[in-house]
Amino acid sequence: MSKVEVTVGGHTFEIEVNLNHRANHDLPVIVNGQTLTVTVPDLDAPLDQMEWIIVDRRPHEIVIDPELRWLRDHTGVHFVEVRDLEARVARPISRDGRIKAPIPGVIKAVFVAEGDRVEAGQSLFILEAMKMENEIHAPKSGSISQISVKPGQDVILHEVLAEVA
Repeated sequence: MSKVEVTVGGHTFEIEVNLNHRANHDLPVIVNGQTLTVTVPDLDAPLDQMEWIIVDRRPHEIVIDPELRWLRDHTGVHFVEVRDLEARVARPISRDGRIKAPIPGVIKAVFVAEGDRVEAGQSLFILEAMKMENEIHAPKSGSISQISVKPGQDVILHEVLAEVA
């Protein structure tokens, strides 16, 4: 069972999906406690190849961004935010020095340890996404008060990697 919080066009929904309980193209989905049947043409296809779904016998033509940042239906384009409710994400000490994953990926390298003094712009991590290495830098000067990741760890979009205090 996967449990996520999805915000689409400013409306937030808690969604539970169990891919093991799918039958053909039908998938039982629980949205805010209500069970719905969602029919998807190919459950194993990438999101950007999906052109339609049926939710409780109501068809919907859709276009989904491959990185799940937006979706478009007959009413227009809607920005999407997804938060995995089962992911263990460390709570930050403060909001000022949080360093978050700008994209989902894999932490390839960690260049600092808790307690280290860093300067604004200093390289802290290498995050690999889509076969490209991205340097993650300190947003400000200070001490590393928390590191929440290690090399080889998968991270989701906006997951807190570390904090500079």
